[in-house]
Amino acid sequence: MSVVQPVPDPRAALAEPTRRVGPWWVAGISLANLALWMGYFGPLQVLLPSQVAAIDPAGKEGALALVTGLGAAVAMLFNPVAGALSDRTAGRFGRRHPWSLAGALVSAGALALLAGQGSIAGMAVGWCLAQAGLNAMQAALNAGVPDHVPVSQRGEVSGWIGIPQSLGVVLAVVLVTMVATTTESGYFLIAVLIPLCVLPFVLTTSDPRLPARPPFELGAFLRGFWISPRAHPDFFWAWLTRFLMQLGNAIATLYLLYFLSDEVGYERLFPGERAEDGLLTLILIYTATVVLTTVVAGVVSDRLGRRRALVTASGLISVVPAVMLAFWPQWPVATAGAAIMGIGFGIYLSVDNALVTQVLPAAEGRAKDLGVINIANSGPQVLGPVIAGPIVAGLGGYPVLYLTSAALALLGAVLVWKIRSVP
Repeated sequence: MSVVQPVPDPRAALAEPTRRVGPWWVAGISLANLALWMGYFGPLQVLLPSQVAAIDPAGKEGALALVTGLGAAVAMLFNPVAGALSDRTAGRFGRRHPWSLAGALVSAGALALLAGQGSIAGMAVGWCLAQAGLNAMQAALNAGVPDHVPVSQRGEVSGWIGIPQSLGVVLAVVLVTMVATTTESGYFLIAVLIPLCVLPFVLTTSDPRLPARPPFELGAFLRGFWISPRAHPDFFWAWLTRFLMQLGNAIATLYLLYFLSDEVGYERLFPGERAEDGLLTLILIYTATVVLTTVVAGVVSDRLGRRRALVTASGLISVVPAVMLAFWPQWPVATAGAAIMGIGFGIYLSVDNALVTQVLPAAEGRAKDLGVINIANSGPQVLGPVIAGPIVAGLGGYPVLYLTSAALALLGAVLVWKIRSVP
């Protein structure tokens, strides 16, 4: 049986990597990321809504918002905290692998706990625990790229790691709707798959030890989560551009199901089908174009050594489908828009992830700093409904919603040029 490979030089944990990682390392971290995103999307897309509807059919919308909102709050807090703790872990098994495995086991146990809940309060507790485990796992896995991958390979590796983020949505939905026959078995299936997919990476790849654990002082630990825009302006602009582009994406996709039903008239166009069928078609088109573009875009950014231009290109491409949906709410336009959006997000997924790893303030805090960056991913999921709801309800409807999404993506595409240290 394979074991963790020894690392003779303890300074390797904080050194800037120069040796390219091999296919096995890339495959291992990609498989672990697939488990991560299945853990997120299986419950969010299918299991939690189904369980809430069975417990409280009359108030399911509000109950689901409560459960997912509390989980999102835990995610925003726990990702940087878990990252900071992994940065300080000095055990013999390294800094990241213990947190990857512990997060996988905690999230698996929480999903198994969720399977047996019959109250909204119990669901909230279970989902918050699952989010804590998944975010600990995510913080450790994200730090693996700057820990191990040289700058010249980060676009390519970020592309391979990005594929599971989109593929995980489709695979999770298929598993919990077609393979599992009940909500409970869906939870148990995902719970088993998460640690199984993480173990190969944890057991067969190295994770350099920290030379010594730094002294702990609570005040300094808490202050470390504030990264001064004046001292680290490139980190600030990378955070802000990601926040804007993710917010644009969040408000564009939040009411897509209702858009297909109310504006496109999907069920009228295709008698006997539901709007959910149309949504699944769009997700499949989008996922296919993401998979086809993300690795290619990452390799191109590595070869050219230019990240900002490609991030800008991804933002401009993302503007196109938003404008299309604003002015032409038709099914053929929606399918074309899904393909274009997938191309834009595929480019963004690999190139922006690589760019972010090049503006981290210090090697000692890579996971913590990436956790702060992750707030720019999860924050828009909380803020999106606050912006999108009033727009759809009375401030211009879907045309204004999608034009707002386009404006946010365009602003993010422009502001990436404020970053100076990355070509």
